[in-house]
Amino acid sequence: MASRLLVLLCFSLLAAGPVAAAEPPLVADMSQDSISITSSFTGTEILLFGAIDRPGDVVVVVQGPREDLVVRRKARVSGIWMNRKSVTFHGVPAYYAVASSRPLEDIAPPTVRARYRLGGDYLDFAIAGETHQLAGQELLDFREAILRNKAREDLFAIDEEQVRFRNHLFRTSLVFPANAPEGDYSVNVYLMRGGRVVDNQQSTLSIRKAGLERTIFDLANEQPALYGLIAIVIALFAGWLAAVAFRRT
Repeated sequence: MASRLLVLLCFSLLAAGPVAAAEPPLVADMSQDSISITSSFTGTEILLFGAIDRPGDVVVVVQGPREDLVVRRKARVSGIWMNRKSVTFHGVPAYYAVASSRPLEDIAPPTVRARYRLGGDYLDFAIAGETHQLAGQELLDFREAILRNKAREDLFAIDEEQVRFRNHLFRTSLVFPANAPEGDYSVNVYLMRGGRVVDNQQSTLSIRKAGLERTIFDLANEQPALYGLIAIVIALFAGWLAAVAFRRT
């Protein structure tokens, strides 16, 4: 990480000099590009830092792997709450976070925010074919339910004014909770001026299980029969051990 910071510091010094025009408008990096999930993992923060050639706004968008989600609406039937309607959404980001140097509506107009998916209202997941009849406010209600549930699980966050500047250098923290899904995450950094994107940089962050958790996960998915047999043996041994312990007492 120290070497990366040194490179950005050199860039900042060059940007202040006469050769600034030859430098790229935006340079960004992260303190680490992978996260290992172990039994003691309780979440983590990653530092994203960078430099720009002259004043502007920076917006950071992080999206996790896509997944299909089912949203159900409950209704009271004869005094009992029951699931009455469900909608399946395809391609929902398992994790979504935005950090910006100013409020998004002050940085770019709705057309630009929609193009670059800046904000929950502009996420591009779609409904399944069997629920295509949904439209208008009803569809918005189901979409908003997904965003609320994700926010409740700390898997959806809009942190405006969290990108901090010092001269040409900027930084922000990317927070990943303990329940962050495994997979590859895209990290997009946008430099914006006058309501438009003048430069952007994309990188990938990998979140993977490690250690014993990785071994168990791989065994369960790649050799389910063997995994089931081992689980049965462990259960039988635990039962026998408990019987012996109680018999002695």
